[in-house]
Amino acid sequence: MAKGPDAFRTISEAADELGVPQHVLRFWETKFSFIRPMKRAGGRRFYRPQDISMLRGVKTLLHEDGYTIKGVQRLHKEQGLKRLLSAASGEAAPPPTPVRDEGPVLGLSGGLASARLGAEDRERLVFALDDLQAAKRRLDALLKR
Repeated sequence: MAKGPDAFRTISEAADELGVPQHVLRFWETKFSFIRPMKRAGGRRFYRPQDISMLRGVKTLLHEDGYTIKGVQRLHKEQGLKRLLSAASGEAAPPPTPVRDEGPVLGLSGGLASARLGAEDRERLVFALDDLQAAKRRLDALLKR
C-alpha cells in the first residue's frame, strides 16, 4: 500500500523517491543547515513533505543546474528557501555568479592586488578556490586507486 502525499517518509523511502543513496541525504544534512528531518528515538529520521520538496530542490541545483555545495549554500543565504522550492518545481535557477575578469590580480609580490578587488570579488574567488581544492582532492583520491 502506497503512502499518501502528506505522509512522513523514512530515509530509505525519501532516498528512493529522490533517486539518491541514503548516505547522500545524511551528507546533505551536514552541509545544509536548512535540512532538518524529524528524528525519533534512536535517531531514526522522518522526512516531512516539505523536507522532500527542499531535498528535490537541492538535488536539482546540484545534479542538473551545475551548482556546487557552496553555490547552493550561497543561493539559500541570498534568496532563501523559496528559491530552493522553486528549483524543485522545475523553475530554472539563475546561473552561478561568475567571477568577473578584471585583469591580472597578482601583484609584484605575488599576493592578491586587494586594491583592485572588491569584497564581493574576493568572496567569489574564495568560493572558486574552495571548489577547485575540493575537485583536486577528489582527483587525487581517484588517482591513488
